[in-house]
Amino acid sequence: MAERSGNSNGLVGPTSSTLLDRVSARDEAAWRRLATVYSQLVLYWCRSAGVRRQDCVDVCQEVFRSVAQNIDGFRHSQSGGSFRGWLRTITRSKVIDHFRRQDRQPAAAGGSQAYQDFLAIPDSDLSSAADSSDSENAILVKGALESIRNEFEDRTWRAFWRATVDGQRSTAVAESLNMTPAAVRQAKSRVLRRLREELGQLPEAEGLNMQKTYPFTGITLGR
Repeated sequence: MAERSGNSNGLVGPTSSTLLDRVSARDEAAWRRLATVYSQLVLYWCRSAGVRRQDCVDVCQEVFRSVAQNIDGFRHSQSGGSFRGWLRTITRSKVIDHFRRQDRQPAAAGGSQAYQDFLAIPDSDLSSAADSSDSENAILVKGALESIRNEFEDRTWRAFWRATVDGQRSTAVAESLNMTPAAVRQAKSRVLRRLREELGQLPEAEGLNMQKTYPFTGITLGR
């Protein structure tokens, strides 16, 4: 399977055709990437607000249906607000709609207090509240990894994962996968370069610290 290379300088930054530009242009591949990267974040917000696990997927679908219907309005009315803040506003609205339809208070993931805390965030603070969370950034990193997984051969991906996420030594990974340590390091570099490229197309790429090791992933993107 052919593997794509990323930006030669390895930096996250704006691209000539951003992900949102392509989504607005009704690019189906771009839409799938957007949904893949951000769906886990929406599910995380739903669970944090007390939506039952079995209901989260339905609420998530409602959120992305609204995104599809209103993305042009967001693109045309941007005034410093982030896409993630806008997405969280939509999620909060759909969570409220969900509980109104259920005519009940949330019963999981912190219960009614989690729901009230979620609602207590003013609309004007949604962007900054979302953008400041390392856990949420980690979820985006994991979503981006998922979106590029099929671009790499299985052995390349396993070498990257074991050396980067699992933190195994290159020599140990090489021995287990019948590779050389140099090939393992090259696999890690290729995937990280592609991951930086993918993250560089996200609407709030500048909010991702490339030198931070994100929780749950073990990945420091600047390496």
